[in-house]
Amino acid sequence: MSEHSSGRHHVARSGFFAGLHPGMGMAAKGMIAFFVIFTILNLELASGLYKAVRAWIEGWFGWYYILLLIGVMFFCFWLMLSRHGRLRLGDDDSRPEFRNFSWFAMLFSAGIGVGILFFGVAEPIFYFDNSGAFGYPNNPHADMAGHLDMDMMRARDAMRVAFFHWGFHGWALYVLVGLCLAYFGFRKKLPLTMRSTLYPLIGERIYGPWGHLIDLLAVFGSVFGIATSLGLGSTQIATGMNVLFGLEVTLTLKIVLIVIVSIIATASTVSGVARGIRFISEWNIWLSILLLAAFVVIGPGKWLMAFFITSMGDYVWNFIPMGFWVATEEPDTAWQGGWTIFYWGWWIAWAPMVGVFIARISYGRTIREFMIGVLCVPSVAVFFWLCIFGGSAIWQELHMAGGPADAGGAGIIETVRNWELPSALYGTIGNIGASSWMGDMSWTTWPLSLLATVLLVSWFVTSADSGTLVITTMLAMGDVNPPNKFRVIWGAGIGATAIALLMSGGLNALQTALMSTAFPISFLVIAMVWGLAKSLREDSSAAPARAPAETLPDGTHLTQNLPA
Repeated sequence: MSEHSSGRHHVARSGFFAGLHPGMGMAAKGMIAFFVIFTILNLELASGLYKAVRAWIEGWFGWYYILLLIGVMFFCFWLMLSRHGRLRLGDDDSRPEFRNFSWFAMLFSAGIGVGILFFGVAEPIFYFDNSGAFGYPNNPHADMAGHLDMDMMRARDAMRVAFFHWGFHGWALYVLVGLCLAYFGFRKKLPLTMRSTLYPLIGERIYGPWGHLIDLLAVFGSVFGIATSLGLGSTQIATGMNVLFGLEVTLTLKIVLIVIVSIIATASTVSGVARGIRFISEWNIWLSILLLAAFVVIGPGKWLMAFFITSMGDYVWNFIPMGFWVATEEPDTAWQGGWTIFYWGWWIAWAPMVGVFIARISYGRTIREFMIGVLCVPSVAVFFWLCIFGGSAIWQELHMAGGPADAGGAGIIETVRNWELPSALYGTIGNIGASSWMGDMSWTTWPLSLLATVLLVSWFVTSADSGTLVITTMLAMGDVNPPNKFRVIWGAGIGATAIALLMSGGLNALQTALMSTAFPISFLVIAMVWGLAKSLREDSSAAPARAPAETLPDGTHLTQNLPA
């Protein structure tokens, strides 16, 4: 690559925008401000427009999303086993910047975050239910198998569908985007931004309008993805505060929580990857292990472990045929659009942000090591989490007084039917002590609820801080150490965006709009597969001369984006 391929000459060297691409910075702010103002001032119109676009995409291109995810997954498995797997994401003598535990903790925190707490109970219970309360089957896969009663067969089917939506198909997208960015950024010395993935196809034109458009689309998805997650997730944290301290779930409480999370996340971003982000990510993992252990020890541990093994086997046997299933008749098409296609769009929309961050922390690893680490380890960890949380709720519904026939003695099914998803987690925690094999363990409800709430805050922080770092990295043309003042500005801006949308009632509308960005990003994903395969085929063994090591303020050393 030529010297100017680093893209650094596009970054301002003085003035307010020093360290950032001025045009990109102003365009990003203007684009986000326009969408926020348009949504707030025309909420009904905007909501209807976003829903119409999303419905059109899901109705006409659901098959396309399904085919795309299948193709990406098989491409990743092929690349993992190919001769290219030995290549390092960096120069041939480079080695990983972070130890394995820190690496797994950060990629898991960025890739999943609070979603596994929000949906960990609610989603398996939804698929276990057979009421069809939302106008379509709760689980057409179970219905097609003839498992109509809420029993162990349907429980297994419910877990399989949850694994399907959180497993290999989705993580393959993160693998592809992260690998492309790490390969072209660290091995080919291009900027660590989305535009670089198209270098094999359009060459130096990545520094022109097409490159700007691609990066702005990624910034759009990152900002609104984090903002909607902050706004909607504040409801679950507020629910936890209500359980713990009796605080009323009000708009004011939600705003205060967003401010607190934004401040912590911004401080973490400013401290750097090797300090704040790494520390909080590791903290997340240890607290998660503690909460999982409590569920297993206090709850039906033997039953849960057997259920996990059975569910894993069922998923491995069925995830390929499930991935090829395309519903053709109502009401199955409504279910697939509302769940599977929604999830595939959500994974695609988040892939640029998560991919940039995963690439940032994966310097020095081989392609095979990267792909196994990002595709397999988080997937199995998510499966275990879903099985312990969702399985605990299913066990409670099957075994507590009343059983599932009358919506469950545990009350979790009824909570999900009422779409009170934040309460499903705390309801399950409340039942653990009451139904424990160890006797009356109801005293554990409060400390476990506190632990879950702390985890919610912590997971939100890791999503926000990694997202803020990604946004500023892209606007700085791939600089892995963007100026701190812009980290503060964008961290505060994301929090302010979440608050403005929450106050106006526009969060759900913007979440729907975010889903629409998955459609153009999907074509970029196809181009990535083509470009990466082309580059590996033409120059699979070439490695640029080692550039001087760059020492970051946090003490880490990184060879990145310097002339070859």
